[in-house]
Amino acid sequence: MITNINKDVEYLFMYFIAFAAVLFAVIQDLRTREISNWVTFSLIGFVLAYRAIYSVYLADLWFFLYGLIGVLLFVVLGYLFYYSRVFAGGDAKLLFGIGGVFPYSSLTDYIYYGLGFILVLFTFGVIYTLIYSFFLVGKNYNSFKKEFSNHLFRIRFYFILSVAVALAYFFLTLPVSVIYLIFAFFIAILPFLFAYVKAIEKTCMIKFVATDKITEGDWLEKDVSIGKRIIKKSFAGLTLEEIALLRKHEKRVWIKNGIPFAPAFLIALIFFILILRYSSW
Repeated sequence: MITNINKDVEYLFMYFIAFAAVLFAVIQDLRTREISNWVTFSLIGFVLAYRAIYSVYLADLWFFLYGLIGVLLFVVLGYLFYYSRVFAGGDAKLLFGIGGVFPYSSLTDYIYYGLGFILVLFTFGVIYTLIYSFFLVGKNYNSFKKEFSNHLFRIRFYFILSVAVALAYFFLTLPVSVIYLIFAFFIAILPFLFAYVKAIEKTCMIKFVATDKITEGDWLEKDVSIGKRIIKKSFAGLTLEEIALLRKHEKRVWIKNGIPFAPAFLIALIFFILILRYSSW
């Protein structure tokens, strides 16, 4: 059952902690393309410590336990997104502490607040990523245009096929509704979106860099051979040991940069907190 506990003052401090931690994460992500463990784990520590102290003050153990369960739920979700290659490691860890700040007062609240935040995060994440990609295209327009045309030409058969499927779906679902129309349009542009993403990745996200410019967690675009050893590309990114080996041999490597996603966390968190504070939900 959802109560009005979300308007109580005891949650304001946790909202502030979460906002401050995510703001630090945004600054780091934009500057260095990584989020430090001290930011993500400090958020978890502060949230749980605050809940523990306030539980003693309220003489209510559930205030702490509900927050702990929220953190554990978001840990599971974070690892799920990480191993599904939806989030990088820093983004997944940032999610952990956020799970403890929401005003849970029953088990059903984890659906309303926990999964509700995930939905808001992905909604704003898609919008933010799309806008960010436009800036990348603008900075690399000439190379992007050529690469996009090449990708579109390679998948021209799938583009024609998707349009045919979309038209068939459209006529089979007459009389048409807005939802059916949107779905048919999405089917038609899937190859277009694929070509767009691949062109951005090729022209805007992959850089040939010196070893002094790489950091832990950076993604290799291709395997690197050093003597008899091969440093393989992986979603987990480069380790400190691998970076030291690359620097020792002064290797320049192809690195794939991701779009810094922490700003989407900040936007989603602000939006969601405003909903909690000023809606009747």
